[in-house]
Amino acid sequence: MQSVQESAGYALAQACKAHRQSIDTALKELARDGCGHGELHVGQEMILLHLWGAEGQTQTQLAERLGVEPPTVTKMLQRMEAAGLLHRCGDAGDARVSRVHLTEQGRALEPLVERSWAAVEERATAGMTAEERLLLRRLLLQVRANLAAQ
Repeated sequence: MQSVQESAGYALAQACKAHRQSIDTALKELARDGCGHGELHVGQEMILLHLWGAEGQTQTQLAERLGVEPPTVTKMLQRMEAAGLLHRCGDAGDARVSRVHLTEQGRALEPLVERSWAAVEERATAGMTAEERLLLRRLLLQVRANLAAQ
């Protein structure tokens, strides 16, 4: 029987931790590079990613897409709103619903975040062929699907 440290799951958890730290560093560099935007915290770019694809999502939709609890999204949105990246407004049809929209500052971060993620991706997959990169992605998606099916 293999030890936990020898398992694929342990390696995946360690890779996720290293990736998250690398993304965090890359996002902090955006602020240091004087891009005119405040510091973007790791995880916040995921909210931006979903809004770049479809603005006006509800807080509940964002929580579902991110796989986190609604209070977590609420806290993140409060911080991002204070930083001027987005704003929330009530839904015209349901006053209980809050919709999230980007500001110009939030929209302007898209190419910067994309470049940061691409740089981390390049470092993470250095030494892999294009086929190995595709295989890695496919295997990770399979792991996610297997775990989500439980």
